[in-house]
Amino acid sequence: MADVIVKCPTCEKVVAWIPSSKYRPFCSDRCRLLDLGEWADGNRTIPADAEHDDVTASELNKD
Repeated sequence: MADVIVKCPTCEKVVAWIPSSKYRPFCSDRCRLLDLGEWADGNRTIPADAEHDDVTASELNKD
């Protein structure tokens, strides 16, 4: 299988997605911690899906 090459989400440096890339998808521990800080500060979020926000677990398990 060919190695996958991705860009670090923080600095966009090229990173190989291989087991020896300790911080993948980040290029370094610094970039990983900067990203974590962004999430912790509320500067990054997962977009909401208004169509499915009011669905409950019981509604999902009706089958």
